[in-house]
Amino acid sequence: MRRIAWAMLLVFAFTVPWEYSLDLGAPLGNISRIAGLLLLIATVPAILQTGRIRKPGLMQWLVLALFLWFCISCFWTIDETATFERIRTFAQVMMAVWIVWELAESPKDLRNLMRAYVAGSLVLAVLTFANFASLGADGQARFAAEGQDPNDMARFLNLGFPLAVLLLRSEQRWWGRALAIGYLPIGFASVLLTASRSGFVNASIALAGCVVLLVRARRRAILGGLAAIAVSALVPWLIVPYATILRIGTIPEQLMGGDLNQRINIWVAGWQAFVHAPLVGSGAGSFVAASRLARIDTAHNTALALAVEGGLVALALGFAIVASATHSLLRLGGVTRVGLGTALLVGIVSSMAATVEGSRSTWLVLALISIAGRLAVQAPAAMATQFETKFHAIAPSQTAESVV
Repeated sequence: MRRIAWAMLLVFAFTVPWEYSLDLGAPLGNISRIAGLLLLIATVPAILQTGRIRKPGLMQWLVLALFLWFCISCFWTIDETATFERIRTFAQVMMAVWIVWELAESPKDLRNLMRAYVAGSLVLAVLTFANFASLGADGQARFAAEGQDPNDMARFLNLGFPLAVLLLRSEQRWWGRALAIGYLPIGFASVLLTASRSGFVNASIALAGCVVLLVRARRRAILGGLAAIAVSALVPWLIVPYATILRIGTIPEQLMGGDLNQRINIWVAGWQAFVHAPLVGSGAGSFVAASRLARIDTAHNTALALAVEGGLVALALGFAIVASATHSLLRLGGVTRVGLGTALLVGIVSSMAATVEGSRSTWLVLALISIAGRLAVQAPAAMATQFETKFHAIAPSQTAESVV
């Protein structure tokens, strides 16, 4: 039963980047929600079969505390409907932190989860190109895969870049290297097609981390990675419409004197809502109601959303979760620390202009970081075998203990 649960976890990780591109409607929802429900159905009996639950780590306790706090907020929420909907969403997206912790047992499992996410990101990029090809470039600046928001889509793609290069510099199989090398130019071109200004900034951060990862890689990985990055820089001039490039080029203007696409007005309204209930907030999912905004608006800032909906308590728990992820990174070796650290940095910067706490990709990346930190302590030799290139530095006694 545990093998079935593990297989479903890989399917879940694969569907997360492109989940909104396949929605079956009520009551099933999108593909990732369906995969998540099947994963939960398979995981519970798998745990009962073994008769044990892995001891939770700090991040698992913090995530549970944040979820329970938002559940309690239903007693004082100003929007009951939004709160109950938000609690249901949090249950579906946060469960990844617990399930990955429970099912992933070796560095090889961690690598396979990374492969699954990068493969899913490649699917998202291909779907974006398909949409671009069907619509054409006449008079249109922004493109996204069917059902996807351009800004969210750019974030999903950006999270895949450091994972792809982390795989590239340590993959032994040709198809693994091909997946990593192929994703970089296609994924970057897709980010540009979204014309997401925040997405472009985060893509630049992600690719900078990728360059750092390649500095000490093996010659084959260096050549493959640099070739992929060079193609990534060339593709925009050949494919991306001029109107898209122009929109991305307004980044300095927006930073110097713009309203960040009306985000500043939303942040001011959100701050005023926070001041009215600073300690416990207005209730999960109540940002729009508390800020008196239109129903289609969002906070466009994760910290502000947590503060308005859950008060200083939720904000403190959110920062504690990030601190826990950082602690896990400090346990890792240089390569995995840079790769997963870049993914965390991309997530943090993304959270400054978007609400990412309700996204499955956010919690999946946090789950990967958490499990990597645990494995760095439990199986350091196996982690080195899977992700480091200096295999000669591993002692024979350590190699015998590794789980491959």
